[in-house]
Amino acid sequence: MARIRNYFLTGVVVIAPLAITAYLTWYFIHLIDSWVKPYIPYRYNPESYLPFAIPGFGLVVALIFITLVGFLAANFIGGSILKFGERILDQIPLARNVYRGLKQIFTTVLDNRSELFKKVGLVEWPRRGTWSIVFIPKQQDSEINAALAEREGKVMAVFRPITPNITTGYIMYVREEDVVPLSMSIEEAVRFLVSAGLVTPEFHGSRADVEAKLPAGSLPGS
Repeated sequence: MARIRNYFLTGVVVIAPLAITAYLTWYFIHLIDSWVKPYIPYRYNPESYLPFAIPGFGLVVALIFITLVGFLAANFIGGSILKFGERILDQIPLARNVYRGLKQIFTTVLDNRSELFKKVGLVEWPRRGTWSIVFIPKQQDSEINAALAEREGKVMAVFRPITPNITTGYIMYVREEDVVPLSMSIEEAVRFLVSAGLVTPEFHGSRADVEAKLPAGSLPGS
């Protein structure tokens, strides 16, 4: 029975990730299809002539449409039309606030996608002796840095994600010397947080390497 149980658990480890990945991929494709297909003209929809559905056709159309819009917006005529539409939105109080906020978020993320969250670190939070993993984004001078400069010295912004939903968390400004940098990648940190600590990143160093990075006085007996 113990051997059969081990075989079963091994099968779960092998099949579960594949099944969940396939399900999420299938769900995403059908979700995009359900949004896009109703807007495709009847004559251009191959499902109008075939006796079966084509999964992913709506996704392909959406990708082509988004790419085409980006191409037009990059041209002079398309950019002029886009600016004209933005001027119209500026006249609508609620719409302009929503549009500006969303545009700023997408512009920041997509234009600097290679520079966002390039490092992982540790911050002593929520109390002394308790450490939390944080993502270190690209640092930019802001009013917050200037306001804290006299009181705290040089500070930096860090994002403290919440396990297991790492899309939510806290933006914190902490002193630069209070952040302990880690060598693990963002992907390894994400897997560690999402798995609630079950998937530990591979580490090739020693405890002495870890202790050398900790601030003075943070270890017991120091």
